[in-house]
Amino acid sequence: MNYIEAVKYIHSLLKFGIRPGLNGMDALLHFLGNPQKDLKYVHVAGTNGKGSTSTAISNVFTDAGYKVGLYTSPYVTDFLERVQFCGKPIDKGLFAENVEKVRNAVESLEKQEIIITEFEALTASAFLCYKALECDIVVLEVGLGGRLDATNIINTPLVNVITSLSVDHSAILGDTIEEIAFEKCGTIKDNGNVICSLGQSEDATKVIKKTVKEKNNTLIIPCESDIKIQKSDIFGTDFIYKNQAYSVKMAGEHQVKNMTCVIEACNVLKNYFNLTDDNIKSGIAKTILPARVEIISEKPLVILDGGHNEDGAKAFYNAVLPELENKSRVIVIAGMMADKAVESSLKPLMLKTDVFFAVTPDNPRAMKAHDLAEIASKYSKQVFTVQRIKEAVKIACAAADENTAVLVVGSLYLAGEIRETLLEIF
Repeated sequence: MNYIEAVKYIHSLLKFGIRPGLNGMDALLHFLGNPQKDLKYVHVAGTNGKGSTSTAISNVFTDAGYKVGLYTSPYVTDFLERVQFCGKPIDKGLFAENVEKVRNAVESLEKQEIIITEFEALTASAFLCYKALECDIVVLEVGLGGRLDATNIINTPLVNVITSLSVDHSAILGDTIEEIAFEKCGTIKDNGNVICSLGQSEDATKVIKKTVKEKNNTLIIPCESDIKIQKSDIFGTDFIYKNQAYSVKMAGEHQVKNMTCVIEACNVLKNYFNLTDDNIKSGIAKTILPARVEIISEKPLVILDGGHNEDGAKAFYNAVLPELENKSRVIVIAGMMADKAVESSLKPLMLKTDVFFAVTPDNPRAMKAHDLAEIASKYSKQVFTVQRIKEAVKIACAAADENTAVLVVGSLYLAGEIRETLLEIF
């Protein structure tokens, strides 16, 4: 099996959909010799901020010279963004070799009528890769929820991180913040350490504190009074936390909340590894993720963002609003997943939009462009439906001058399709 065949095989399991629960994962890993048991973990759950938090922790360990695995999702341009080693996509040959082992296991389990999903197979492949690489630590980002997520097959991690919580994926995780928090807190196991993002709702915090107490964990929540913002704009934020200066190059003050989680997690991890304050500062400063309030061009201002559930959209809007106030025209290209809170997510932005292009991302969960256009027409001055995403990008960018902002927003699936085209233009 080569790399292309490996990715094709992983994707072929999408036909089984999402099947919350750990029985299949347990059977698969048992067949493979339980590679996950030989590794140490930071387990990261939450609704928003998981990717930047996980990546920053990985960067801290890479800066300190450790062998670190990073398991994250989704990807933007390269499938192996999901399975990284020391800050880079894992070796394609190693990945293919271990996917083949997983395929053999899956085919044997099928004879016992045990079905393995795409995410389970990918997660198992990642565990095999990280064991083969003898990783000192694996930063493991939850795929969906937490309690029944395939990543939750691990024993007690060195640190649990719970990032910002909001209602998302309601059909699977529940309709209330308490239900969401319960699912995320399912990753908390006995006698561990939990770092929780500041600014959680009171209802979510109650669930977190209750779980921490029941599981005999130590809970750390950064304190807002310990944070002083020095400078913040679309290019990042300089801030002081507990009298130490940090710089994050991703836009939005919400990233400060994520990075204080990183700082506190790494302070706990100093008990197990030789990490310094300089490693933490450097790891945070190096953390840049594609399609998270990513500035493609300054003149004209072109920003790409794929984090649009309702809270992600608010964070994006708060980050870019000061820049929009200085622009004579705002052009938006948007494509969303139909299972998101589309109208409430995009309304603040649509009210500021002069021209709105609705597109359909290449994903079975995508909202059709004409349905998105119907919503946008309530708020935006000019709304167009464009069938070809690259065509929308070229039209918007051709119409932009130095006083125009072009914002490409919605799903990370859209960002993956569109980013390459934007980089070709600019």
